[in-house]
Amino acid sequence: MKTAVPCYYHLDVEVSPERVGQVSRILAAHLRYWDLETLVEPVCHSTEMLLRAIDEHATDKNTSIEMWWNRHHLITAIGDNDRAMRPDHELRDCLQRLAAMSDGWGCCATETGSKVIWFSQRARAGERAPLVPAAPAPNLREALQLPREVPVTAIADAAGIRDDVLEEAR
Repeated sequence: MKTAVPCYYHLDVEVSPERVGQVSRILAAHLRYWDLETLVEPVCHSTEMLLRAIDEHATDKNTSIEMWWNRHHLITAIGDNDRAMRPDHELRDCLQRLAAMSDGWGCCATETGSKVIWFSQRARAGERAPLVPAAPAPNLREALQLPREVPVTAIADAAGIRDDVLEEAR
């Protein structure tokens, strides 16, 4: 079993309709490698949604994608280089869906004038329990046998208890 260690991944990509699916598969592979299988669907769906919006609205298609896993949260950030694109106008619908699907999100400007849109998902590291074979279930034809009544004297004789001690106990 892998331990929950902090992880980081960075990917630079020029967005195009063909690349959106490739990026999604790359991110899914990293999440599975980090034992974060439960986050594959929401993270990949959110990333695809943002990349499609960038492809549709941005003039500069070069983007950077980063993922940080800190043992409790996975933070995914997508940075674009288009200074003219305004998230509050072109990406409003996309950001509303992103807010509904993630635990936290935000948008911030960088020193170069580009924007970074990030979102986070809470998760625990994958815990794998070893597989243990289950005991076979009893067959319905098998009936439970009740224990036969054994007289107390027979049990006492087998245990070596004297008769006078047995009489006092009754």
